[in-house]
Amino acid sequence: MSQTIQGVGAAPGINLGTAVWWRKEQPTVTVKTVADTQAETAKLKQAIDQTKEQINTLRQTAAERMGEEEAQVFDAHLAFLDDPGFTGEMENRINSQKKNAEAICQEVTEEMSALMASLDDEYMQARADDIRDVGSRLLLNLLGKKPFDPSQLKAGDVVVAEELTPSDTAQFPEGIAGMVTAKGSKTAHAAIMARTLGIPAVLGLGAWINNIQDDDKLIVNGDKGTIILNPSEAEEQEARQLIAAQKEAREAALKEAAADAYTADGKRIQTFANIGSLNDIELAVKNHAEGVGLFRTEFLYLESDHWPTEEEQYQAYAKVLSAFNGRPVVIRTLDIGGDKDLPYADLPKEENPFLGHRAIRYCLANPDVFKTQLKALLRASVHGNLWIMFPMIENLSEIRAAKALLEECRQELTGAGTEVADDIKVGIMIEVPAAAVTADLLAKEVDFMSIGTNDLTQYTLAADRGNEQVAHLYDAAHPAVLRLVKMTCDAADKAGILVGMCGELAGDVTMTEILVGLGLHELSMSASAIPEVKQRVRLIDSAKAKALADKALQLEDGDQVRALIRSQQ
Repeated sequence: MSQTIQGVGAAPGINLGTAVWWRKEQPTVTVKTVADTQAETAKLKQAIDQTKEQINTLRQTAAERMGEEEAQVFDAHLAFLDDPGFTGEMENRINSQKKNAEAICQEVTEEMSALMASLDDEYMQARADDIRDVGSRLLLNLLGKKPFDPSQLKAGDVVVAEELTPSDTAQFPEGIAGMVTAKGSKTAHAAIMARTLGIPAVLGLGAWINNIQDDDKLIVNGDKGTIILNPSEAEEQEARQLIAAQKEAREAALKEAAADAYTADGKRIQTFANIGSLNDIELAVKNHAEGVGLFRTEFLYLESDHWPTEEEQYQAYAKVLSAFNGRPVVIRTLDIGGDKDLPYADLPKEENPFLGHRAIRYCLANPDVFKTQLKALLRASVHGNLWIMFPMIENLSEIRAAKALLEECRQELTGAGTEVADDIKVGIMIEVPAAAVTADLLAKEVDFMSIGTNDLTQYTLAADRGNEQVAHLYDAAHPAVLRLVKMTCDAADKAGILVGMCGELAGDVTMTEILVGLGLHELSMSASAIPEVKQRVRLIDSAKAKALADKALQLEDGDQVRALIRSQQ
């Protein structure tokens, strides 16, 4: 008898295949005291060199299969191997603690990955996977062991694993039917690679995954986030029909991706890309993003061992602005503090960092840090169409204080003869329920608003999306969240300003009609989702979408909202 389980849809599409477990050895490490620390650090350096050779090979393979954009994740892996805070810290601890390299490697990897995993940003949380990937490979080399050999995989297999890393995914042969894991998130690099390769992926299945045995037949539905184990003949036939239909739809969407998206009755919906680093620019341009709806600046700080200078930030901002050649680029100011620790910042620990001293609160309390970023942004403004966005806004005073500092920076720069663009739009993220409820007041102070559904959902439903015990309560389609979206859209329309969405919900094509019906003007998403969202927009009638959204607002939970959507298809 078949079994169906709900997980997290991390890469879209549906496919049918045979289960093959990805076996990864978990080495046991014994802590030892060493007398000759010089020999131990030499062993570490030799293993680092061996790891670099392996990663360079993986990078070449990824570039050939997926393109330069996806291969660049391995540049970050190589950078970790030269990072004073990672391998440099390992060497320091070997000398200071006189412990063996294997134990120190495991210790530092676990600490650094735990730090990244604790951050309140899904992109940054996903970097924990990268650190574990590099650290695990380095540890295997220190122990003289070989990583898993993927040569047993073949076309039509569904890869089943506790967790997968970017280097795992890069080794998948052509024709892999799906990817299924017990752990993982939509923003993990392994999931991103799966989307690039067109491999449907369902993650977060937890202990249920142990029900799957090698050679079991699986239907992987990345759209719904479901797995069907050993499907019936009827379920298999239905899956084959869906596979054929989705292939045809994807091909049609790619052909029309360059055209702007208008609803069937002529309403313009802009489709922007979310960018987590400079490496994401190429894919966004390739998928015809009309601009950037969210450029996360945290990577500049988290990947540095010092406060990024004005010049370092200016170079990064100028690059993304130039790449989009006059199209809007929304750059979010620093969203860090509390749960996002920086070794060089001496941030205090907080009992409840999600409700703590972060984002705009931290920046206003640390004007020197904030002004450095604002000046870099203003200097870069001459290279494109800059929109500055303040995160975690909760009240009017925060907007006014941030705008005052921005103006102060403008005056200081222009007074010194530095050119600054005249027309820079200033906006805010709506991710705190209080901001959505008072959006009519906040809208009068800004040029645009963008709804961050990731945090807005978490705060509205009091459900930490990273907590497995309450993750089932976290649902951006919940009518309570949608009502806050509607309030924000109504306030923006009344004030005559643009309102967009940059949370994960914006890239969910099953929700596109409701989002249009709620009144959004712009949707910003993972670049890979843009062609399908544009295609969906073109099929929408605005009046019908509004009626559907109105019905959704009267329902009890997200499951009912999705059932309503399915009933209209």
